[in-house]
Amino acid sequence: MMRRSLGVLAAAGLLATVAAVPASAQDSRVVTIPDGEPIKLGMMFTVSGATAALGEDQRIGVEVAAEDRGQVLGHDIELVLQDSLCSVEGGALAAQALTSDPDMVGIIGPTCSGAVDGGAQIISEADLTHISGSATAPALTFPDRDARFDGTLRTAWNDAFQGAIVADFVFNALGVTKTATIHDGSIYGESLAGVFADEFEALGGEITLATAVNIGDTDMRQVLTNVAESGPELVYMPIFPAEGGFLTDQAADVAGLEDVILFGSDGLFTPKFIEAAGPNAEGMYLSASSFDMLADTYPAMLERYLEVGNIDQPLATFHGHTYDATNIILNAVEEVGVVNDDGSLSIDLGELRSAIYATTDHPGVTGTLTCDEYGDCGALIIGIYKVGPETVEEGVFPPELVQ
Repeated sequence: MMRRSLGVLAAAGLLATVAAVPASAQDSRVVTIPDGEPIKLGMMFTVSGATAALGEDQRIGVEVAAEDRGQVLGHDIELVLQDSLCSVEGGALAAQALTSDPDMVGIIGPTCSGAVDGGAQIISEADLTHISGSATAPALTFPDRDARFDGTLRTAWNDAFQGAIVADFVFNALGVTKTATIHDGSIYGESLAGVFADEFEALGGEITLATAVNIGDTDMRQVLTNVAESGPELVYMPIFPAEGGFLTDQAADVAGLEDVILFGSDGLFTPKFIEAAGPNAEGMYLSASSFDMLADTYPAMLERYLEVGNIDQPLATFHGHTYDATNIILNAVEEVGVVNDDGSLSIDLGELRSAIYATTDHPGVTGTLTCDEYGDCGALIIGIYKVGPETVEEGVFPPELVQ
C-alpha cells in the first residue's frame, strides 16, 4: 500500500528527501519552572475562518485533558493558544509565537498538515516537541522525512491508511469502478487524493479525472462541469468545509452529476460543512474516526468534552486524539521532570522528546497507542458515515455509521 502511494507524493513535492532518525537534541535546553508556577503547553489550532470548528473541537479536547489531570509533579498546567489558520503561513507564525516563550514545554497541534509543514522546523530547532491530533498527511511521518520533522508526532492516523480504507469501500462496498478526485492544493488534500487514486486503481478502478480547486474559490461550476464530462460514478473530495460546501451545493446544478455519489473525508466531518453544503449533502459519504471503535473510556471523555465545550454534540472528529496527545506529553513530563530542592521543576527538552517517542501501550481514549520512531502514534480507527435527512434537516451529528 505505501509503495503504490509513494510516487504520487514524490511527484507532488510532498515527500521529504533528507533521512532523519528522531532523537533528543544534543545540548538541548532545560526549562526550569519555579515553585508555584505552571507548566506551559502550547496549542496550535485553526480557530478562525471556515475551518474554526475543526480547531475548536481539538481545543476542547486539550482543555478536558488538562482539567482531568489537574497538576503534574506539583505544578498546574497552563494552556497557551495560537491560531495556526490551517495554512503553511499560519503554522509558521503560530510556531514562532509559541517558541518565543522560553518557558514553553511542549505543543499540541497543529490542526492541519499544512500548518505542520510551516511550523515543524521552528518547533524542532527550539528543542520543543509537538503532537498533532489531526494532521494526517503521509509525508509527515515517512521514514525518509526531512530532519525538520524530528520534533513532530501525531495521534491521528496516517492517510496512507485512510486512503486505502476509502478506496476499498468505494470499490468493494459501493461497487463503483469510475471515480474523479478533487483536492484543494493543500498537503492534506493532495496527498489523500493521491493515495486514494493509487489504491483505487490497484483494485481495478479508473480515475476519470484528477483535478483541483483553490482555497478560497467559491464558483465551482467549471470544475464540476469538467468532472461531469469525465463520466465518474463517484467524486472523492478530501478538502475542507468552505470549498467542500460550495462544491457539494453547486453539484446539484451541473448536468451529468445528478446521480453521482459525493464522498469526503475528515476535513469535512463537521456540522459546519453540512450547513454550508445544504440539502445536497444528503446521501454523501464521509470517512472519519469510527466512534464505535474507540476505547471504553471514550464515552466518559465525550461527556466531559460536551460539558466543557457547552455543546450538545461533537464539533468534529479529532477531540479524542488531542486528548490523548496531551496526556502523552504530560506523561513524558512526569517521567523526565526533576523536582529540585527549592520546589522548582527542571525539564530537559531533549529527554522529553525521547520519552514521547518511546511511548508504548498508552491507554488512550482512541485506543492503545504506541509511537514509532517516525512519529506515528495513532490507532487505525477509520469509519464510513452516510449523511441522512436527520443530519441535513435536523442537524443530528455525527451521521449514520455504515462501516
